[in-house]
Amino acid sequence: MQVALANRLIEIICDHAASTYPHECCGLLAGRVDADTATITAVHPSDNITQGDPTRGFEVDPKLRFDVMRALEAQADGTEIIGHYHSHPDHPAEPSKTDLAMVYEPAFIWLICASTSAGAQDLGAFRANADVSGFDQLQIITAE
Repeated sequence: MQVALANRLIEIICDHAASTYPHECCGLLAGRVDADTATITAVHPSDNITQGDPTRGFEVDPKLRFDVMRALEAQADGTEIIGHYHSHPDHPAEPSKTDLAMVYEPAFIWLICASTSAGAQDLGAFRANADVSGFDQLQIITAE
């Protein structure tokens, strides 16, 4: 599977990661998934409401999730929440053991942005594998 998204959406994610450093940022991904491509059409930044250490964990605000779900349902064009993004301050753009423990919707796309004090560094796309024992890396296809 590949993940398609516009450069402007990548910029939103990277800017969010840079602005929240050294804390993790997070948000939702809206779009559509077909047999071999997940097309992200919108990102919805969230406050990181984790009760844990925000430099090492994230939680998307459930109010945002419900608001986005309702708005997408009203659109009635097949767009839905297909994943989420978060940042890894001072760590690579790849899933951690903590991320794996947080998989509760295995079909979700995970975008992870590495960030440092110098800003966003890299973006990776992943999806939990069939038995949720790890993640498969996905190819990112960008567009204008």
